[in-house]
Amino acid sequence: MTVVEHNGRMSSRPALQFPEGKRFAFTILDDTDDATVDNVRPIYSLLRSLGFRTTKTAWPLDCPEGSRKFFAAETLQNAEYLAFVRQLVADGFELAFHGATMESSHRERTIAGLEFIDREIGAPMSVYCNHGQNRENLYWGADRYRTAMLRLPLQVAGRALRKPTYYGHVPQSPYFWGDIAKERFRFVRNFAFATLNQARIHPVGPYRLRSTPYVNYWFNTADAPDVHAFKRLVTPEGLEALEQEGGVCILSTHLGKGFVRDGRVDPDVERTLRYLADRPGWFVPTSRLLEHLLRVAPGGELSAREQWALELRHFFDRLNNRLHRDNTK
Repeated sequence: MTVVEHNGRMSSRPALQFPEGKRFAFTILDDTDDATVDNVRPIYSLLRSLGFRTTKTAWPLDCPEGSRKFFAAETLQNAEYLAFVRQLVADGFELAFHGATMESSHRERTIAGLEFIDREIGAPMSVYCNHGQNRENLYWGADRYRTAMLRLPLQVAGRALRKPTYYGHVPQSPYFWGDIAKERFRFVRNFAFATLNQARIHPVGPYRLRSTPYVNYWFNTADAPDVHAFKRLVTPEGLEALEQEGGVCILSTHLGKGFVRDGRVDPDVERTLRYLADRPGWFVPTSRLLEHLLRVAPGGELSAREQWALELRHFFDRLNNRLHRDNTK
């Protein structure tokens, strides 16, 4: 039996079953922020050699208006980066969408970005991940919380703090593309938790929300935004527990943020990945894992109570992480 937290209570359920007799599942969902060929090629070479097949986002278009925070990343307009991503896809890695570029895009640029990927990569995408403060994000910011008791005060606070508003799901907005997202993407990333084993959080598999009609299925992930967070969260002890519990980890991270220095993968990260590769885990791309979870642990449409419990847990998870960062500065 596996212990899982549901509506704030600990209960047990049968351990998840994985193909090929594997005892747990682990994959990486790599956001392209700060990524270049030079600073991610070595870790992808390591992942490939160890038998991992993971998921990488990439921006298809440049950002001619400039980007204060994300200017360091390469896009698929760079010929070397395009060739690198094509080879990853050919080798069995998965490409996911992170928006047309690093800053906000009107509907026309979003469509152009999707068309570029269709033309130049040719591999269908199943996964979309909102990015940063892009205005075309779907159900983002305060709208991420669909329960009014959380969403409404956060909307008020956001206006007071001049936080951006997101319009990807608002039909009258020039940023609207929800209809396209629903047609093209089966899975959209929602909450990320500082918890390695997602089976501890209900629901473990993809789920629907009645109030978000432009998303077919949401899914949650573990959260390790850079190499330091990765090394805190992904440890041999944590991975041993993940295996013993028959758990699942889709790890959201940015492999361009410190995983490679001077052309070499961080030695601690390499040791952890080599240890993980020797364990009986199922190491497949995100969408393949999500399709499996839909079969063995379908979340369906969350009830109001389930939705409230999930959103409240995420709210306090983020609050705790922020307090921890403040106390360690």
